[in-house]
Amino acid sequence: MSLSSEDGFRLNVLLANKPRAIRIDESKLIVYGLSEQGEAKVPLNPIGPPDPYLRKVKELISGHILGSPGGYPVYLRRWTRMGQMRDESLEQLLMLGEAEAVVAAVCSPGLTDELARRAWWAMEDADNARSMLTNPAIVQGTMGKVLAAWLVEFLPFETEADKMMESVRLVLQAGLIDDAQRADLWKKAGRKQAYQVGFLQGTPDHLPEPLPGRQLEGKDAQYLRQLSDEGNVCARLLERIYAPSGQTYAAIASGVLGKPPSQDVVTALFDALREYFADLRPEGDPDLPLDDLSAEAQCYANVEHAPDAVRECLDAVPAISNDVIAARLLSGLGYGVIRPVLRDSTAIGSLMRRKLAPIVAPIQRQLAVLLGN
Repeated sequence: MSLSSEDGFRLNVLLANKPRAIRIDESKLIVYGLSEQGEAKVPLNPIGPPDPYLRKVKELISGHILGSPGGYPVYLRRWTRMGQMRDESLEQLLMLGEAEAVVAAVCSPGLTDELARRAWWAMEDADNARSMLTNPAIVQGTMGKVLAAWLVEFLPFETEADKMMESVRLVLQAGLIDDAQRADLWKKAGRKQAYQVGFLQGTPDHLPEPLPGRQLEGKDAQYLRQLSDEGNVCARLLERIYAPSGQTYAAIASGVLGKPPSQDVVTALFDALREYFADLRPEGDPDLPLDDLSAEAQCYANVEHAPDAVRECLDAVPAISNDVIAARLLSGLGYGVIRPVLRDSTAIGSLMRRKLAPIVAPIQRQLAVLLGN
């Protein structure tokens, strides 16, 4: 099968004008080209079945752009989403009219703000928007706000919890949405735990509607502040927890844990808590069940076994020992805690919550300790 003479001529004219990006609407059989002057389109008049005809169209475009008539090269498919594309290839990828080529471009760390604009024209897609908002150059450019606004508008149509959490986390990056958008998003978070986890991930120290801070008795706060000023990591973490933002963080985490809708939300919450308390566990995720974590945390807060920074805090302010235990336990949360109760289980909703009850209750108690309850 070959292209009709009319289509071949019009496509060659389009390519001769050096478009910045190409998009193919396969359902309507239209090829669009983006140029400095605006958008051009070439309606196709296929000879025979549409699918083989579209392959011929892509071969023509690929042969002109890459010198490879086979369409989007197989080796590029293997690199899609892996960030292995050379920066100088990105412009060419956006001119192939291939969705996979656009995905490869948006996942590249070398993507620029201008190339992001072209890629977004070529393929408006939530996954593409999220990929680009992981790139600091895009976040700081003009496209950052465009992509964030689109993701906020699209959130009500998102059905997967992990994508909701990731979208909320990404749009909360500094400068992407204004205070009114942020307040509206937080209002919606009251009905969606996935949004709340996104807030915990995105702005752990600047959460809306902060609670009052927690006050230590006597001179304990003064002693802790002195240690913090001297660079004691345990004291700094405890001050962070006692601050209004820290109390708000613990309260939101407790609320999410009270009625999580899915395993994805629980896992993401545990990851967020582990990161928040990471200063007490620089070695990272221990992948331990809860009983082992609890025993290890008790030992960690024993002055005979505690690291120097923790021992200094316990010697100066003995009343914080339970808080240290709680923080150490929470710093170890991960899938290792969930595995014993949800092994090979796809349970969600109330069934999942019943299965999780043996681990949720002890974790809730540790959060309550940090809240001073």
